[in-house]
Amino acid sequence: MFKKLIIAILCCLPLTMVAQSFRFGTVNTAEVLAVMPERAEAEKQFQDLTKRYEDEYVKLQEDFQKKYLELQSMGDTIPEAIKVRRYEELQTMDQRIQSFRQIVEQDLAKKQEELMVPIQQKLMDAINAVGSENGFTYIFDANAAYYKGAGNEDVTPLVKTKLGIQ
Repeated sequence: MFKKLIIAILCCLPLTMVAQSFRFGTVNTAEVLAVMPERAEAEKQFQDLTKRYEDEYVKLQEDFQKKYLELQSMGDTIPEAIKVRRYEELQTMDQRIQSFRQIVEQDLAKKQEELMVPIQQKLMDAINAVGSENGFTYIFDANAAYYKGAGNEDVTPLVKTKLGIQ
């Protein structure tokens, strides 16, 4: 009986030692991203590009509207063949506007990813460095954690410091 007890203790001892050697942390990535200067610059670039596309879209819409109103104002005073040709032009213009809008959506999504990937990578590098330098086994995103119990450390300030953010 005593021998079984010792074996059970020896078997459980490494498990408790391993469990105690884990170190968990959380980082609020949304909070860190919000104060990263690179994010503000990327956002400005994205807004500038969006504004240019919006201006071009408005111009296309205005040209379409102008031609449509012009055709409407002519009424029945123009021959049917000319009216048909102008309606076909309007349809072609409308198709180009729709195509432009789709291309813009794709370009904006691509640009947003292009701007954010380096920033997110910089954040991940800082989290990895904090984890490595401070002996963390795991660092989780605080925004995705459903439960944070005892033994969890908030490493957000350490990540901010690593990134040079106050």
